[in-house]
Amino acid sequence: MKPRSAVPLPVLVLFLALRTPAAAQAPASHLVTRWAADVDTAHPLPEYPRPQMVRPDWTSLNGWWDYAVRDSAASRPDTWDGRILVPFPIESQLSHVTRKVAPDQRLWYHRTFRASQPPGGRLLLHFGAVDFDAVVYVNGRRVGEHRGGYDPFTFDITDALAPGAVQDLVVSVWDPTDAGQQPRGKQVRRPHGIWYTSVTGIWQTVWLEPVPAARVTGLDIRPDVDSSRVVVRVAADGAPPGSAVDVTALARGRAVAHATGHVGEPVTLPVPDAHLWSPGDPFLYDLSVRLASGDSVRSYFGMRKIAVAPDSTGVLRLFLNDRPLFEYGLLDQGWWPGGLYTAPTDAALRSDIETTLRLGFNTARKHVKVEPARWYYWADHLGLLVWQDMPSGENRTPAAQEEFASELRRMVDALRDHPSIVMWVPFNEGWGQHDTERYTTWLKSYDPTRLVNSATGWTDKGVGDVVDEHAYPGPAIPNGDGRRARVLGEFGGLGLPLEGHTWLPRNNWGYRTFTDTASLNRAYVGLLTQLRFLEGEGLAAAIYTQTTDVEVEVNGVMTYDRAVVKLGDAAQAAARALYGPTPTLRAVVSTSRGDGQGWRYSTTRPAADWAAPTFDDTSWKEGVGGFGRTRDSGTRVRTPWTTPDLWLRRSFILPARPLVNPHLVIRHDEDAEVYIDGVRVATLSGFDQAYSVLPLDAAARRLLTPGPHTLAVHVTNTRGGQYIDVGIAEVLNP
Repeated sequence: MKPRSAVPLPVLVLFLALRTPAAAQAPASHLVTRWAADVDTAHPLPEYPRPQMVRPDWTSLNGWWDYAVRDSAASRPDTWDGRILVPFPIESQLSHVTRKVAPDQRLWYHRTFRASQPPGGRLLLHFGAVDFDAVVYVNGRRVGEHRGGYDPFTFDITDALAPGAVQDLVVSVWDPTDAGQQPRGKQVRRPHGIWYTSVTGIWQTVWLEPVPAARVTGLDIRPDVDSSRVVVRVAADGAPPGSAVDVTALARGRAVAHATGHVGEPVTLPVPDAHLWSPGDPFLYDLSVRLASGDSVRSYFGMRKIAVAPDSTGVLRLFLNDRPLFEYGLLDQGWWPGGLYTAPTDAALRSDIETTLRLGFNTARKHVKVEPARWYYWADHLGLLVWQDMPSGENRTPAAQEEFASELRRMVDALRDHPSIVMWVPFNEGWGQHDTERYTTWLKSYDPTRLVNSATGWTDKGVGDVVDEHAYPGPAIPNGDGRRARVLGEFGGLGLPLEGHTWLPRNNWGYRTFTDTASLNRAYVGLLTQLRFLEGEGLAAAIYTQTTDVEVEVNGVMTYDRAVVKLGDAAQAAARALYGPTPTLRAVVSTSRGDGQGWRYSTTRPAADWAAPTFDDTSWKEGVGGFGRTRDSGTRVRTPWTTPDLWLRRSFILPARPLVNPHLVIRHDEDAEVYIDGVRVATLSGFDQAYSVLPLDAAARRLLTPGPHTLAVHVTNTRGGQYIDVGIAEVLNP
């Protein structure tokens, strides 16, 4: 029986409140999270939006705006279609509009605000993010334009202010979504499968900030653990060349370092005996920055170091603060059923990260999306490592590639001070991939404090700090090159639709779909059991798909509405085991992953006793494993096999030494039966994309006495690739 859940009364009321007017397009679903009921329509998302450069005086412009959708060639509307709740995108339920905007249309926003020119200062208008091309007018005067859907931007609107207190603000937005080539991540006009509802217009906080004429405009904070110091560069506008800057680092409110320098130049603060930042201990230092002219801002930083280095056995691993750390994370799409790109509240953002950590993950791969700064703030404060993807685009033309490069740089500039981010990922699965070597070299030079995963999955160009493979359901380990750590950028995708918690009532899907949480959890624990063996072979990190269900995709460890966590205690324990000692394998009957092993084989059905030790197989052909026609990074086909069925036999001798914890080691595509001395010891269905290490039960272990034995295998293939290779190994340090 699928679980059912009652709809809380506040959420039911919210459903009714979000019904759209007849002119608007109805949403595909009314699913929302529990935080949707907490949205204050007068003051949505009221938290300070830029936590790494804080001033106390600011005004949020989130709330009700007028909106209109017009032909892209039309001028500013004289009338408005209705009201929209900013900063929720127009397609979302929480915008109170739920309307699509076509590529040949523009979305117009309008509101008034009260402000006057600060005496001797300037008034800045900030946008957290607007997708995609925004033109801004204040009192009819065009104050600026910005292209790019994921980075913050600012306009100085002081000179456009009208006498008196009431000012008029208009924002015009054009977004072609998948009709264009710009970075857009997983947005499409016709959602399906792994592609989701488009997002148009303002989707992060809009705010005003009065500042002095000479003011700080940016910070570049680089911790240097090896040298026990932090280096800070301060950017400023309106300050004379060579202006002095004063920087102080504080720990728990106590000053621990102080230095002076000049704007635009490195200011070095010694941090002796630094308290290092890590997932288990996310300690942060506060930072105070003051210009000689009087402007000051508050920030913070974490002392941490990320690197690829050999462990004590010479295997390349990911190191944090000079110690190897297996990075196990979730593929985090960052979508919300009520707000799409925009979380309903700051508490909702925090909750996703808290759940991720509670389930035993220490990492999130932020997948082809950039979050508001407050998501990274919580990652910094709660201790979550982040692999940051660049949002993908088509990138087919020189102009599109120039746009991609510009947005990539701006993404790095906006996020570089967050200690949680440990890896940049410019390309996912070949989506818009181009000039990989050039981007990788640039990223390593522009931000040497982090690793670069040049292309996660698919097309590896041999550059960057890691070699990355995707395998569903997996797990798998990519071939190494001796220069880069080996990581599994995506695996899993175990799907479970839960009634009452899906975007649509039917047609939901996962890479593999289950019908109940018990079977899902057994499969998940099985994947992590195999992952531990791959970790022992040299796998340095793995990313499980995914944090939540998203629209019709039900691969999440949580439902899309975050109401149900699908993983239980055993799953959490299996995740935490990944951070302990790894098991090792000692071959008893070698597989053909290294040297090819000899077998006798037949492609025609043999007699019924074919698996028995006494069976005469001298008429069978001889071949060297592996057998098949699958060719990928995890297989070596030495003997072609293309028929539907294959029977294999092999003799081996066990020494007098008793075996310790024997396991079957197998890669099969597809169904396989394994026999020892004519006794069936394993029946496996489906296919594996990597070798599995499977325990033998007590009856099978009793067969493995000193002396001669026969290992026999029958494998059946119905479609796709095919492969078989089998061995036996002892598992040490389980």
